[in-house]
Amino acid sequence: MSLPELSTKRLKIFTWHIHGSYLFYLSQGDYDIFIPINKQKSEGYYGRGETFPFGSNVIEVDASEVQNMKFDLILFQTDDNYLKDQYDVLSAEQRLLPKIYLEHDPPWDHPTNARHPVNDPNVKIVHVTHFNQIMWDNNGLETKVIEHGVMIPPLIKQTKKERGIVVINNLPSRGRLLGLDIFEEVRKHVPLDLVGMGAEAYGIGEVLHPQLPEFVSQYRFFFNPIRYTSLGLAVCEAMMMGMPIVGLATTEMAVTIQNGYSGYVHTDTARLIESMQYLLDNPDKAEEIGANARNVANKRFNITRFVQEWEQIFRDTINLN
Repeated sequence: MSLPELSTKRLKIFTWHIHGSYLFYLSQGDYDIFIPINKQKSEGYYGRGETFPFGSNVIEVDASEVQNMKFDLILFQTDDNYLKDQYDVLSAEQRLLPKIYLEHDPPWDHPTNARHPVNDPNVKIVHVTHFNQIMWDNNGLETKVIEHGVMIPPLIKQTKKERGIVVINNLPSRGRLLGLDIFEEVRKHVPLDLVGMGAEAYGIGEVLHPQLPEFVSQYRFFFNPIRYTSLGLAVCEAMMMGMPIVGLATTEMAVTIQNGYSGYVHTDTARLIESMQYLLDNPDKAEEIGANARNVANKRFNITRFVQEWEQIFRDTINLN
């Protein structure tokens, strides 16, 4: 295939349905995404599901039929995708296609010494934050960072609740890593609501992604108690809504939120509680900080930049093979 032909061809990307919200934002690009589905609906094989308003460019393929399809590139998103799934569903010919491993997380086994499972220079590794990139031992391979891109529908301006909001799925079962103990301590001092799957014990359960922006935007501030994970899409979305962000000054959060400008980050929970109370007591200042957060998000996490970077790396990777 000549390069001019490739530059105008609509690309066909095969991947697995791993993180629904990320897949939704990735699907905003000008390419087709094929995802496998099986009867068991096992991890990665859910198909489109009913949670996200995917467009017609997200196409389900029965896992047993994947080998009969033509793709331009394979996108891995988990160790299982890379180490097992590709051998289960892809043909030998498909496994020779250009490949990218999208790494969503920082290393779990050890924060600095864990080696990435990809040790093949023919597979391009893409990280979602610069923190993740420097924490992984990438086996000397060249890597790229594509920061998140998000979008939210127009919001109706409304009176803010005198409360903060936390958005994390299954926080009660995920414990210290995602800051369950921090959330429980802070809510003794500041009114906080928790939204997400498995949060029913705290009064509010899951709010589906299409309804989440309107729901979250009712609150005075967004609190992220997570100790160690990737930068959550919920944080980027809250910034885009114009909400002040409060969180731990760890991982990518430390360089995403500027104290006193777009929110407050610290490693002292007492300082965070003071900041939350300040936002509750000073609604005009909270609105100003939220507007600053929106401006940062519009520049850093806009969806146009995000999908352009992904299309570029898709095409670059294919051209190199």
